[in-house]
Amino acid sequence: MIRTQSLAEFNKEMQTVVTIGTFDGVHLGHQKIIDQLVRQAKKLGLPSVVLTFFPHPRMVLQQDSQIRMLQSIDERAEKLEALGVDYLVVYPFTKEFSRMHAQDFVSEILVHGLHAKHILIGYDHRFGRNRNANIEDLKRYGVSFNFEVTEISAREIDALAVSSTKIRKALQKGDVQKAATFLGAGYTLSGKVVSGKKIGRDLGFPTANIAVDFVHKLIPKEGVYVVRTQWHGQEVFGMLNIGQNPTVNREENKTTTAQQKIEVHLFDFSEDLYNQKLVITFLTHLRAEQKFDSLDQLKEQLKADQKKARSFLSTL
Repeated sequence: MIRTQSLAEFNKEMQTVVTIGTFDGVHLGHQKIIDQLVRQAKKLGLPSVVLTFFPHPRMVLQQDSQIRMLQSIDERAEKLEALGVDYLVVYPFTKEFSRMHAQDFVSEILVHGLHAKHILIGYDHRFGRNRNANIEDLKRYGVSFNFEVTEISAREIDALAVSSTKIRKALQKGDVQKAATFLGAGYTLSGKVVSGKKIGRDLGFPTANIAVDFVHKLIPKEGVYVVRTQWHGQEVFGMLNIGQNPTVNREENKTTTAQQKIEVHLFDFSEDLYNQKLVITFLTHLRAEQKFDSLDQLKEQLKADQKKARSFLSTL
């Protein structure tokens, strides 16, 4: 798959089959659209194109927006490539672009930019300045500019009862299994392992502190999870904590808190992970984060967590 921000990749001799959208998460509903896109492109003997935008429109038009994304562009690209998409166009979304009239968008971007011969789009898609154009307008433009439009109906999409919003809500509740059901795969996050306070090592539970590499990534609800990662082609399981990392100040014997951290303890694993990138897949939620009066209490809880996690993994 070719990923680009430019329309220069598309010359006049290369017509395309296009779909448009954010596709955050590339969940089961999105996959249905992508499947139709790829099949239609193969039927016509043309390349398939996903046109998406970054930053997310709400990040630009509502600068105080706290929207968090299910995927980085890199993660989205990887999933779309696996589904057979030929081109991913990540078009820069700006305030100026948001003011483009619907006809200009169709003419400049879809027709003269992407040379669209066929466009597949959801029944509720809106576009153009103030999002004032809909699929009926697109069909009319298709007659004028000589491209066909396939509408993904409400029945087709709604039958799956899935949306990026539902997935976000599930993750914010810590329900990573429901999110996985909607996504068709486990929810993931990735980042580089950075140095920490090494308290876990002293307790017999060494942890890798993960600095998430996408600032807009949605982090699931604080708590302890069973997770999976890959290390040199091998699956490794463990438990991960998201939270304020409450510990005991050894000098003053007082509980202290810090900013939110993500720490993973991998079972039966002793490799040096410092400065390495890990991709973590969430499997299930174990418990909410807790505060402890002593390191001994924390250690006993970690033992209980590990026992519960291993029990869960034995059922897979």
